[in-house]
Amino acid sequence: MKIGIDVMGGDFAPEQTIKGVVEALSTPDLNDVQLTLIGDEAAIKEQLGDTDLANRVEIVHASEVIGMAEHPTRAISQKRNSSINVGLKMLADGSLDGFAGAGNTGAMMVGALYTVKAIDGILRPSLTTLVPKIDGTNGLMLDVGANADVKPDVMVQFGILGSLYAQHVLGIDNPRVGLLSIGEEKEKGNLLNQAVYPMLEDTRSINFIGNVEGRDLFSDKTDVIVCDGFTGNIVLKTCEGFFYKLKKRGINDEFLDRFNFESYGGTAILGVNKPVIIGHGISKANTFVNMIRLTKQVVLSNLIQKIRASL
Repeated sequence: MKIGIDVMGGDFAPEQTIKGVVEALSTPDLNDVQLTLIGDEAAIKEQLGDTDLANRVEIVHASEVIGMAEHPTRAISQKRNSSINVGLKMLADGSLDGFAGAGNTGAMMVGALYTVKAIDGILRPSLTTLVPKIDGTNGLMLDVGANADVKPDVMVQFGILGSLYAQHVLGIDNPRVGLLSIGEEKEKGNLLNQAVYPMLEDTRSINFIGNVEGRDLFSDKTDVIVCDGFTGNIVLKTCEGFFYKLKKRGINDEFLDRFNFESYGGTAILGVNKPVIIGHGISKANTFVNMIRLTKQVVLSNLIQKIRASL
Protein backbone atom coordinates (compact mmCIF):
# COMPACT_ATOMS: atom_id res chain seq x y z
CA MET A 1 0.00 0.00 0.00
CA LYS A 2 1.35 3.43 -0.98
CA ILE A 3 0.30 6.47 1.04
CA GLY A 4 1.34 10.00 0.14
CA ILE A 5 2.15 12.53 2.85
CA ASP A 6 2.14 16.30 2.42
CA VAL A 7 5.36 16.93 4.31
CA MET A 8 5.05 20.71 4.08
CA GLY A 9 1.54 21.02 5.51
CA GLY A 10 0.91 22.13 9.08
CA ASP A 11 2.30 24.60 11.59
CA PHE A 12 5.22 22.36 12.57
CA ALA A 13 6.21 21.03 9.15
CA PRO A 14 8.45 19.51 8.00
CA GLU A 15 10.17 18.57 11.30
CA GLN A 16 7.16 17.03 13.06
CA THR A 17 5.89 15.44 9.86
CA ILE A 18 9.16 13.57 9.32
CA LYS A 19 9.34 12.56 12.98
CA GLY A 20 5.89 11.08 12.60
CA VAL A 21 6.91 9.28 9.42
CA VAL A 22 9.95 7.72 11.10
CA GLU A 23 7.85 6.63 14.07
CA ALA A 24 5.11 5.23 11.82
CA LEU A 25 7.56 3.09 9.85
CA SER A 26 8.75 1.45 13.06
CA THR A 27 5.18 0.65 14.17
CA PRO A 28 4.23 -3.03 13.63
CA ASP A 29 0.73 -2.44 12.26
CA LEU A 30 2.12 -0.09 9.61
CA ASN A 31 4.97 -2.29 8.38
CA ASP A 32 3.14 -3.01 5.12
CA VAL A 33 2.83 0.69 4.22
CA GLN A 34 5.17 2.47 1.82
CA LEU A 35 5.19 6.24 2.24
CA THR A 36 5.69 8.83 -0.47
CA LEU A 37 6.94 12.08 1.04
CA ILE A 38 5.89 15.08 -1.02
CA GLY A 39 7.54 18.46 -0.51
CA ASP A 40 10.87 20.23 -0.62
CA GLU A 41 13.38 17.44 -1.30
CA ALA A 42 16.31 19.16 0.42
CA ALA A 43 14.25 19.85 3.56
CA ILE A 44 12.97 16.27 3.65
CA LYS A 45 16.44 14.78 3.33
CA GLU A 46 17.77 17.13 6.00
CA GLN A 47 15.06 16.04 8.44
CA LEU A 48 15.52 12.35 7.62
CA GLY A 49 19.25 12.61 8.31
CA ASP A 50 20.95 9.22 8.48
CA THR A 51 17.74 7.27 9.00
CA ASP A 52 17.81 4.10 6.89
CA LEU A 53 14.40 4.25 5.23
CA ALA A 54 15.41 3.85 1.60
CA ASN A 55 13.19 0.81 1.01
CA ARG A 56 10.12 2.30 2.73
CA VAL A 57 10.17 5.91 1.60
CA GLU A 58 9.95 7.65 -1.75
CA ILE A 59 10.64 11.39 -2.01
CA VAL A 60 8.75 13.46 -4.60
CA HIS A 61 9.92 17.04 -4.91
CA ALA A 62 7.34 19.84 -4.83
CA SER A 63 8.76 23.34 -5.13
CA GLU A 64 5.78 25.26 -3.72
CA VAL A 65 3.90 25.33 -0.42
CA ILE A 66 0.33 26.48 0.20
CA GLY A 67 0.29 28.47 3.42
CA MET A 68 -2.30 27.95 6.12
CA ALA A 69 -3.82 31.40 5.60
CA GLU A 70 -3.91 31.41 1.79
CA HIS A 71 -7.17 31.54 -0.15
CA PRO A 72 -7.88 27.88 -1.05
CA THR A 73 -9.18 28.24 -4.60
CA ARG A 74 -6.59 30.84 -5.59
CA ALA A 75 -3.74 28.84 -4.09
CA ILE A 76 -4.79 25.57 -5.75
CA SER A 77 -5.10 27.22 -9.16
CA GLN A 78 -1.89 29.26 -8.95
CA LYS A 79 0.49 26.92 -7.10
CA ARG A 80 0.43 23.97 -9.46
CA ASN A 81 3.60 22.48 -8.00
CA SER A 82 2.55 22.74 -4.37
CA SER A 83 2.85 19.65 -2.19
CA ILE A 84 -0.96 19.45 -1.98
CA ASN A 85 -1.47 19.63 -5.74
CA VAL A 86 1.32 17.15 -6.50
CA GLY A 87 0.02 14.66 -3.94
CA LEU A 88 -3.57 14.87 -5.17
CA LYS A 89 -2.48 14.43 -8.80
CA MET A 90 -0.53 11.30 -7.85
CA LEU A 91 -3.59 10.03 -6.01
CA ALA A 92 -5.83 10.72 -9.00
CA ASP A 93 -3.57 8.91 -11.48
CA GLY A 94 -3.25 5.84 -9.27
CA SER A 95 0.34 6.34 -8.10
CA LEU A 96 -0.95 6.47 -4.52
CA ASP A 97 -3.64 4.55 -2.66
CA GLY A 98 -4.29 7.38 -0.21
CA PHE A 99 -3.12 10.92 0.54
CA ALA A 100 -2.88 12.70 3.91
CA GLY A 101 -1.74 16.07 5.17
CA ALA A 102 -2.21 18.70 7.88
CA GLY A 103 -2.02 21.71 5.61
CA ASN A 104 -4.63 24.27 4.54
CA THR A 105 -7.98 22.48 5.01
CA GLY A 106 -9.76 24.55 2.39
CA ALA A 107 -7.02 23.88 -0.16
CA MET A 108 -7.21 20.15 0.54
CA MET A 109 -10.98 20.23 0.02
CA VAL A 110 -10.85 22.35 -3.13
CA GLY A 111 -7.90 20.41 -4.52
CA ALA A 112 -9.66 17.09 -3.91
CA LEU A 113 -12.75 18.32 -5.74
CA TYR A 114 -10.76 19.66 -8.72
CA THR A 115 -8.32 16.77 -9.01
CA VAL A 116 -9.72 13.61 -7.44
CA LYS A 117 -13.29 14.81 -8.02
CA ALA A 118 -16.52 13.91 -6.25
CA ILE A 119 -18.07 10.46 -6.60
CA ASP A 120 -20.86 10.50 -9.19
CA GLY A 121 -24.08 11.40 -7.42
CA ILE A 122 -22.47 13.16 -4.47
CA LEU A 123 -23.82 16.69 -4.13
CA ARG A 124 -21.31 17.98 -1.55
CA PRO A 125 -18.38 16.09 0.03
CA SER A 126 -18.25 16.44 3.80
CA LEU A 127 -15.87 16.39 6.74
CA THR A 128 -16.38 14.20 9.78
CA THR A 129 -15.16 14.01 13.34
CA LEU A 130 -15.16 11.16 15.81
CA VAL A 131 -17.27 11.74 18.91
CA PRO A 132 -16.11 9.90 22.08
CA LYS A 133 -18.87 8.09 23.94
CA ILE A 134 -18.93 7.60 27.67
CA ASP A 135 -19.00 3.79 27.20
CA GLY A 136 -15.56 3.84 25.53
CA THR A 137 -16.72 3.60 21.91
CA ASN A 138 -16.81 6.34 19.27
CA GLY A 139 -19.58 7.91 17.27
CA LEU A 140 -19.33 10.08 14.18
CA MET A 141 -20.56 13.58 13.39
CA LEU A 142 -20.83 15.25 9.99
CA ASP A 143 -20.57 17.77 8.50
CA VAL A 144 -18.10 19.69 10.67
CA GLY A 145 -17.13 22.60 8.46
CA ALA A 146 -16.98 21.82 4.77
CA ASN A 147 -20.53 23.05 4.06
CA ALA A 148 -21.83 25.91 6.15
CA ASP A 149 -25.02 26.21 4.10
CA VAL A 150 -26.70 23.11 2.74
CA LYS A 151 -30.00 21.96 1.27
CA PRO A 152 -32.04 19.08 2.67
CA ASP A 153 -30.96 16.53 0.05
CA VAL A 154 -27.31 17.21 0.92
CA MET A 155 -28.03 16.47 4.58
CA VAL A 156 -29.63 13.18 3.58
CA GLN A 157 -26.43 12.23 1.79
CA PHE A 158 -24.49 13.10 4.96
CA GLY A 159 -26.60 10.47 6.73
CA ILE A 160 -25.78 7.87 4.07
CA LEU A 161 -22.06 8.72 4.00
CA GLY A 162 -21.80 8.75 7.78
CA SER A 163 -23.60 5.42 8.06
CA LEU A 164 -21.26 3.79 5.54
CA TYR A 165 -18.19 5.19 7.29
CA ALA A 166 -19.40 4.04 10.70
CA GLN A 167 -20.12 0.58 9.38
CA HIS A 168 -17.01 -0.06 7.27
CA VAL A 169 -14.30 1.98 9.02
CA LEU A 170 -15.50 2.04 12.64
CA GLY A 171 -16.95 -1.46 12.49
CA ILE A 172 -20.42 -0.56 13.81
CA ASP A 173 -23.13 -2.95 12.69
CA ASN A 174 -26.31 -1.20 11.47
CA PRO A 175 -25.26 2.25 12.80
CA ARG A 176 -27.98 4.45 14.25
CA VAL A 177 -28.29 7.82 12.52
CA GLY A 178 -29.61 10.85 14.39
CA LEU A 179 -30.37 14.41 13.29
CA LEU A 180 -28.91 17.06 15.63
CA SER A 181 -31.72 19.37 16.71
CA ILE A 182 -33.16 21.33 19.64
CA GLY A 183 -35.68 18.70 20.67
CA GLU A 184 -36.58 15.06 20.16
CA GLU A 185 -39.95 15.72 18.57
CA LYS A 186 -40.18 15.44 14.78
CA GLU A 187 -41.43 19.00 14.33
CA LYS A 188 -38.61 20.58 16.39
CA GLY A 189 -35.71 22.47 14.82
CA ASN A 190 -35.15 25.13 12.19
CA LEU A 191 -36.65 25.03 8.69
CA LEU A 192 -33.74 23.00 7.36
CA ASN A 193 -34.10 20.29 10.01
CA GLN A 194 -37.86 20.17 9.59
CA ALA A 195 -37.38 19.52 5.88
CA VAL A 196 -34.61 16.97 6.40
CA TYR A 197 -36.35 14.84 9.02
CA PRO A 198 -38.99 13.19 6.77
CA MET A 199 -36.40 12.68 4.03
CA LEU A 200 -34.09 10.82 6.41
CA GLU A 201 -37.09 8.91 7.71
CA ASP A 202 -37.81 7.71 4.16
CA THR A 203 -34.20 6.74 3.40
CA ARG A 204 -34.29 2.95 3.70
CA SER A 205 -30.53 2.45 3.39
CA ILE A 206 -29.91 3.95 6.85
CA ASN A 207 -31.12 3.24 10.38
CA PHE A 208 -32.60 6.66 11.19
CA ILE A 209 -33.68 7.03 14.83
CA GLY A 210 -34.93 10.64 14.77
CA ASN A 211 -33.71 13.82 16.42
CA VAL A 212 -30.91 13.90 18.97
CA GLU A 213 -30.03 16.84 21.21
CA GLY A 214 -26.70 18.29 22.30
CA ARG A 215 -26.91 16.41 25.59
CA ASP A 216 -26.96 13.13 23.61
CA LEU A 217 -23.64 13.73 21.86
CA PHE A 218 -21.53 11.54 24.14
CA SER A 219 -24.17 8.96 25.08
CA ASP A 220 -24.91 5.65 23.39
CA LYS A 221 -28.14 6.95 21.87
CA THR A 222 -26.76 7.25 18.34
CA ASP A 223 -23.73 6.30 16.25
CA VAL A 224 -23.90 8.94 13.51
CA ILE A 225 -24.93 12.55 14.10
CA VAL A 226 -26.00 14.56 11.06
CA CYS A 227 -25.87 18.36 10.96
CA ASP A 228 -24.92 21.22 8.65
CA GLY A 229 -21.28 22.29 8.58
CA PHE A 230 -21.95 25.55 10.41
CA THR A 231 -23.47 23.81 13.41
CA GLY A 232 -21.00 20.92 13.32
CA ASN A 233 -17.97 23.17 13.30
CA ILE A 234 -19.23 25.14 16.29
CA VAL A 235 -19.81 21.90 18.22
CA LEU A 236 -16.36 20.62 17.25
CA LYS A 237 -14.53 23.81 18.24
CA THR A 238 -16.52 24.07 21.49
CA CYS A 239 -15.45 20.55 22.48
CA GLU A 240 -11.86 21.31 21.50
CA GLY A 241 -11.79 24.52 23.54
CA PHE A 242 -13.40 22.82 26.53
CA PHE A 243 -10.77 20.05 26.39
CA TYR A 244 -7.85 22.50 26.44
CA LYS A 245 -9.38 24.64 29.19
CA LEU A 246 -9.83 21.63 31.47
CA LYS A 247 -6.33 20.35 30.72
CA LYS A 248 -4.93 23.77 31.53
CA ARG A 249 -6.63 23.54 34.95
CA GLY A 250 -4.79 20.28 35.56
CA ILE A 251 -7.82 18.04 35.27
CA ASN A 252 -6.96 14.51 34.19
CA ASP A 253 -9.62 12.01 33.24
CA GLU A 254 -9.64 9.00 30.92
CA PHE A 255 -12.80 10.13 29.12
CA LEU A 256 -11.51 13.68 28.75
CA ASP A 257 -8.28 12.40 27.20
CA ARG A 258 -10.26 10.90 24.35
CA PHE A 259 -11.09 14.41 23.15
CA ASN A 260 -7.45 14.94 22.22
CA PHE A 261 -7.37 15.18 18.42
CA GLU A 262 -3.90 13.62 18.34
CA SER A 263 -5.44 10.25 19.13
CA TYR A 264 -7.41 10.23 15.88
CA GLY A 265 -4.95 11.70 13.40
CA GLY A 266 -7.44 13.38 11.12
CA THR A 267 -10.65 13.08 9.19
CA ALA A 268 -11.54 11.66 5.80
CA ILE A 269 -13.15 13.78 3.11
CA LEU A 270 -16.27 11.73 2.46
CA GLY A 271 -17.63 11.77 -1.08
CA VAL A 272 -14.51 12.04 -3.25
CA ASN A 273 -13.14 9.28 -5.49
CA LYS A 274 -10.00 8.43 -3.51
CA PRO A 275 -9.05 8.39 0.20
CA VAL A 276 -8.00 11.91 1.29
CA ILE A 277 -7.31 12.52 4.98
CA ILE A 278 -7.02 15.98 6.54
CA GLY A 279 -5.21 16.49 9.85
CA HIS A 280 -5.28 19.38 12.32
CA GLY A 281 -2.95 22.27 11.46
CA ILE A 282 -1.13 21.94 14.79
CA SER A 283 -0.45 18.23 14.28
CA LYS A 284 2.76 16.85 15.75
CA ALA A 285 4.61 13.57 15.27
CA ASN A 286 2.17 11.29 17.11
CA THR A 287 -0.74 12.78 15.19
CA PHE A 288 0.92 11.96 11.88
CA VAL A 289 1.35 8.35 12.98
CA ASN A 290 -2.38 8.11 13.64
CA MET A 291 -3.10 10.00 10.42
CA ILE A 292 -1.20 7.36 8.45
CA ARG A 293 -2.99 4.61 10.38
CA LEU A 294 -6.39 6.15 9.58
CA THR A 295 -5.49 6.46 5.90
CA LYS A 296 -4.59 2.78 5.84
CA GLN A 297 -7.90 1.87 7.50
CA VAL A 298 -9.92 3.86 4.96
CA VAL A 299 -8.03 2.28 2.05
CA LEU A 300 -8.48 -1.25 3.38
CA SER A 301 -12.18 -0.70 4.09
CA ASN A 302 -12.90 -0.14 0.36
CA LEU A 303 -15.12 2.70 1.58
CA ILE A 304 -15.07 4.55 -1.76
CA GLN A 305 -16.37 1.49 -3.64
CA LYS A 306 -19.07 0.95 -1.02
CA ILE A 307 -20.23 4.59 -1.34
CA ARG A 308 -20.43 4.21 -5.13
CA ALA A 309 -22.44 1.00 -4.77
CA SER A 310 -24.80 2.63 -2.26
CA LEU A 311 -25.52 5.57 -4.54
